[in-house]
Amino acid sequence: MISVQKALNLILEQQRGFGTEEVPLLQSAGRVLAEPVFADRDFPPYNRVMMDGIAINGEAFERGIRKFTIENIQAAGDPQKKLENNGNCLEVMTGAILPANTDVVVPYEQCEIAEGIAIVKAETVITMQNVHLQGTDSKRGELLLEKWERITPAMIGIMASVGLSQVKVLRLPKITICSTGDELVDVSEQPDAHQVRRSNVYMLAAALLSEGIHADTVHLPDDPTRMSSEIASLSNSNDVVLFSGAVSKGKFDYLPTVLQELGMQQAFHTVAQRPGKPFLFGTIKNTLIFGFPGNPVSAFVCYHQFFKQWLHQCMRFNTTKQFAALATDVHFKPALSYHLLVTLLNNNGKIVATPITGSTSGDLVTLTKAEGIITLPPDRDYFKEGEVFELNLL
Repeated sequence: MISVQKALNLILEQQRGFGTEEVPLLQSAGRVLAEPVFADRDFPPYNRVMMDGIAINGEAFERGIRKFTIENIQAAGDPQKKLENNGNCLEVMTGAILPANTDVVVPYEQCEIAEGIAIVKAETVITMQNVHLQGTDSKRGELLLEKWERITPAMIGIMASVGLSQVKVLRLPKITICSTGDELVDVSEQPDAHQVRRSNVYMLAAALLSEGIHADTVHLPDDPTRMSSEIASLSNSNDVVLFSGAVSKGKFDYLPTVLQELGMQQAFHTVAQRPGKPFLFGTIKNTLIFGFPGNPVSAFVCYHQFFKQWLHQCMRFNTTKQFAALATDVHFKPALSYHLLVTLLNNNGKIVATPITGSTSGDLVTLTKAEGIITLPPDRDYFKEGEVFELNLL
């Protein structure tokens, strides 16, 4: 049995990349950009009108002209028009290119317009007022986005503006989740009195969906021969295989033996923690094997405390550590790391964590209340209200 930190270190040592792929622009949201993005033109690409109004030549205003005959309209999306007479003006719309021979935009609010004449009420004007100058946001060839950034909606907008319909991103690992146990039936089936529905695989699959990963799910019966055949195939076709159950010391917990017979290099089997003590990790060739306990809370905690950290490291996610203060005293006597499910409250900028008590590792309903996990160290059994510990948000 090894410590939580040692188990996590062994898992994180298996950091790896899964190559890159190109995906349609909208499918890149939440993925990790695998190439830098440069401006393909100036932004804005022209002197852009920022307000609806009129465009004039500032020199005419300086000569005292306040009444301007409207020559034309410069609409957004129209090719650039030209002011033919310096004493006239063009109406301009937001987003339009600034007409040639003009250098001031006066908003409608500062004008009176009647019978084709615009009277400017402003006392002063400034050259290029209300004009978004070409290239002030970025110049052609300028770096806009660095690679290894997680793609946000704003970044999608930038990539669309430079014409990236396909985006190069880090490939996500291919993962299959396996439930085990003859007591399990599918979610669509009516279980007998001695059976339960497969809930863990759906819980884990949903967690992976939040990371953008669409995992396959399979069920393995308590039959070593069939398990061996299925797992051999899965280990050849996946980057990661997650198991739920069959990793403890029961007479029908065949998984550790089957995995060893298939050549798994085992890193550890049990971890000094609660919940989730019978947690197995190893590799079959290049495929990572995570064997979570069958109890839903244990599986859920192991996923978030170990697997998710490994995944985020592989995906180069920049994560900021969070901390929370205990809302109450906590007593925990076994010399184990205690993964405490908590609810959270923001108290004037300080996050306070209230333990969820009275549940067991099989209490799936408890997970619907949890907002985070705090891991209490194994070297003492009493933790005071107000003590601060690292927080894993769920």
